[in-house]
Amino acid sequence: MNGRTRPDDFAPLRPVPALPVRDAERLQRVFKALAHPARLEILRLLARQPSATCACDIVEHFDLSQPTISHHLRVLREAGLVTSRRRGLWSFYRAERSALQVLSEFPAWCSAS
Repeated sequence: MNGRTRPDDFAPLRPVPALPVRDAERLQRVFKALAHPARLEILRLLARQPSATCACDIVEHFDLSQPTISHHLRVLREAGLVTSRRRGLWSFYRAERSALQVLSEFPAWCSAS
């Protein structure tokens, strides 16, 4: 085999439809936000809650300072992974279900079928 002949056990590249730019950009923001282990765990925690969770309860769940948790929550919110609302002095967060749906669809976008 010379450098220009493909081995028999390799298939030629099959074209796939392009991912729309808007979807690709959203996925990039989501994956960037989830690249930190604490943010991944915060999202997992919020996704399993039946209702919005007070930031103070999130802080108690982790061995991280309140400002650090607030930073991670802001990154998740800016990526569209969580929503927040204030009630007086308290902030409540919940996982954004539509963003979780996008994440669950990602493997299908990558599958061979």
